[in-house]
This record gives sequence, structure tokens and C-alpha cells, in this order.
Amino acid sequence: MKGVLKSFLLSPSLYADDVAGISDECIRRHGEQEWRAVLLTNEIHGHLGIYSTIGAKMGVRAMELLRGEGIEGEISVLSYAGSVPPVSCLNDGLQVSTGASMGHGLFALSSSEETAVKAVFSASGTSLTLRLKPEYEDIIKSDITKGIALHGHSPAYWDYVRKLALSYWLDWDRSKILIFSFC
Repeated sequence: MKGVLKSFLLSPSLYADDVAGISDECIRRHGEQEWRAVLLTNEIHGHLGIYSTIGAKMGVRAMELLRGEGIEGEISVLSYAGSVPPVSCLNDGLQVSTGASMGHGLFALSSSEETAVKAVFSASGTSLTLRLKPEYEDIIKSDITKGIALHGHSPAYWDYVRKLALSYWLDWDRSKILIFSFC
């Protein structure tokens, strides 16, 4: 199944100044597929966020790993991110980057009480679990706690989150921040 775009506009002049400032380097480091996934995710998400960006990176990595195993076709996703922000923001990135949406019936939230930056991706009888490495989870939690202490949930806090998301997007390599296992 194909999407609707023939190509994706990559010109930095089309983006907000802070996003344009990282565009060329981000595409060079992580590729156009991740660039598109993170852009689209954060556009539908309503702001440039940390967990939504991580979700897009996670979904792109899952697609790479499954396709690398020769698995084609639709992928379903079971998310452990729950439905409470900020961790649940991961779900937007997972849906956009994989095409496994709730509306398409291929995306579900785990009924487990465990909330984690984790998802299981399944296709053609193969399942893959991806989880953010603990040291990266700790960085995010610490940075968010610091932001709330400094700014509360004020506009300054959201500017702070945006700067963090831009930094994580550019600096965190999806092949290094995630633990994966095939089931």
C-alpha cells in the first residue's frame, strides 16, 4: 500500500527556524525516512515533543529490523506507553512511522498496568520488541523533572521541551538508543 505523497519537501526554508537549523545534519545522520516520520508525527501531535519524537524513531527502527528479516506487509503495534502523557505521546510517533494506526485496527494499547517506552511490532508471524534503553529513559525523566522545577507547565516549559526534543532528534541514533529482541 502506498501513501499519497510522490515526494517530500526537504527544503529548510519550509520549516520553523529551529527545525530548519538541524534539518541538513539530521537528514545526513538519520536519513529521510526518519526526518519525514518525526516531522509528520510532531505536526499531528501539535507540538515538537520528546516522546512523540522517540516514538517515530522507534517505529522507523522497527520497520528497518522487520524489513531486514524479509518481512513485508502490514505491521501491527502493541504499545506499552499507556494513555497518560507524557509517555503516551510515544503512541503518535509509533502510528505515524509504521502506518499501524488505531483507525486501521493495527494499533493497540497493552492492557498491562506497566507503562513503558516499549512496543511490540508484529507481521507475518514474527514479533519484535523494542524498548528505550534505561539510560535514555533516565535522561528524559531527569530533563522533564528539571523543566517542571524551573518553569512549571508555563510556555517557557514547552519551549524547554521543544529544545530537548530537537536535541534528542538530532543527537540520538535510533540504532543505539533502543534494545530489541525478536520473539
